Amino acid sequence: MHSTGLNDQEFKLFQTLIYSLAGISMADSKKQLVAGRLSRRLRHYGLDTFDAYYRLVTRPDQAVERQLMVDLLTTNETYFFREAAHFGVLAELAASRRGRSFRVWSGASSTGEEPYTIAMVLAETLGMSGNWKVMASDISLTVLERARAGVYPLDRGRGIPPALLKKYCTQSGQGLDASLEVVPQLRTRVEFRQINLIAPGHAAMGKFDMIFLRNVMIYFDQDTKRKVIGNLLPHLADDGIFIVGHSETLSGITTELTSLRPTLYTRPGAREQLAQFTNNARR
Repeated sequence: MHSTGLNDQEFKLFQTLIYSLAGISMADSKKQLVAGRLSRRLRHYGLDTFDAYYRLVTRPDQAVERQLMVDLLTTNETYFFREAAHFGVLAELAASRRGRSFRVWSGASSTGEEPYTIAMVLAETLGMSGNWKVMASDISLTVLERARAGVYPLDRGRGIPPALLKKYCTQSGQGLDASLEVVPQLRTRVEFRQINLIAPGHAAMGKFDMIFLRNVMIYFDQDTKRKVIGNLLPHLADDGIFIVGHSETLSGITTELTSLRPTLYTRPGAREQLAQFTNNARR
């Protein structure tokens, strides 16, 4: 079997499909990425063309294969303490609410580095047995499985402050086989769920003091961004903070949130209450 390359017409089929399934607007420049990641599925099924794989993956009885395709095509770059200033904001907000329940949602958790970073900060601020919880979600079952395991290559620990690395992670193996594992006590404080952000209806999740949705909206068009933010906003507490990535903005996306400072948003009614906090966090 020798598969042909991904032609423009086939690529447009997959662009439309991933948009309908996950809301991701895949740029034309991603054609080679799509071809590379899906070619293994062609080999798996012994197919000669991407068109044949498209016809297979869109069959009603191929839900598992569609999910696998989504897993392959979604980008999952992440690392511990990414955009570290946000975790200083998290620590200060959590400390200001000590004595009450404190909940955080990591909306695009990927392989778990962000929610485990959040958990480390909350454990340090409110105590390992404190009244806090981290909920983490992603559309990809593959990355959620890795996240739940909490095991990473040793070099992934570079961004973790040494004291926290020693306290919340253990090392196993030697040399090339060495790995970093998040301690079980911290892993149990993070709940992982598969959630498609473009799909509404997560009422049972309740409200959160902070929602992290960083470095994911860059893959959405304006209509999808509005849909995603509209789906998440019912879960932001009245005095909660919504965080996006440094290359992202909610300007023109929603009128239900106002900017505290770049990447930090809250409801207009809470802006004055949180203004002094964000001034402090800026220093």
